[in-house]
Amino acid sequence: MKTIDKYSHFLFTLPALLLYSLFFIYPMINGFLYSLTDWDGLSTDKQFVGFTNYWKLVQDDRIVDSLGFTFKYALALVIATVILALVIALLLNRIRRFQSFFRTSYFFPAVLSMITVGLIWNQLFAHAIPDIGKAIGSEMLSRNLLSDPNWVFYGILFVSLWQGLAIPILLFLAALQSVPKDLLEAASLDGASLFQRFRSVVMPFLIPVLNMIVILTAKSGLTAFDYIVAMTGGGPGRMTESVGLLVYNFAFQEFKFSYASALAMVIFVIIGIISIVQIRSLSRYEVNA
Repeated sequence: MKTIDKYSHFLFTLPALLLYSLFFIYPMINGFLYSLTDWDGLSTDKQFVGFTNYWKLVQDDRIVDSLGFTFKYALALVIATVILALVIALLLNRIRRFQSFFRTSYFFPAVLSMITVGLIWNQLFAHAIPDIGKAIGSEMLSRNLLSDPNWVFYGILFVSLWQGLAIPILLFLAALQSVPKDLLEAASLDGASLFQRFRSVVMPFLIPVLNMIVILTAKSGLTAFDYIVAMTGGGPGRMTESVGLLVYNFAFQEFKFSYASALAMVIFVIIGIISIVQIRSLSRYEVNA
């Protein structure tokens, strides 16, 4: 009977395993094999070149600049997302009246596609915001921020946060509601301040969710593509050409498919390393540690 149960459990997981292998494992292995060739993505001929593409990556100034922008964007996105999502979640957790309204309103941007959001905000930055800036006499807002090298980074970051905060807020809210109220009451009776209660009682329950949010947000920042394509196309002057956009340009604009595959594999490894370091560094503070 136990053997039958064991096989039945395996059969239930088999569809998910097959889909995961088909759409993730196979493309990843195939991409790595392509990165060892000189394939242009169109011809039937390809030659094995070993790790030549990876060596070229290190020497390519365009990739260095793209990595610099991408890491800066990912770091800013992670920090801003964690701080803002946690603050908003703490505020929403205290609200008793109109709770459903507030939770619906902040979650609305999450149901839109990133391309749609990027196109909408591209028009707002190009037309609506400059008109508002001229009306209120603001020199900074009277121009298209996405065409300004000094402000384009912050424009993309703002749009990413506007849409991307919904899921982290929801996760933090769920974690906050799992904190035992008797522990908070006991800490309060012992004379712990609000900050001490948050640090010693609430925060350990948030660590698993915090791990998830940091990893997902870092991955989103390191693979940024949709917003940048819709809003700037990598401009002005390739200042916002993220690694994700660079992979696309190499593969489908410049027909360097094997070179793009090598860059994609490097980003995959970087995300994996960041995820492992993040999980190990914060897991020791979990409530069950």
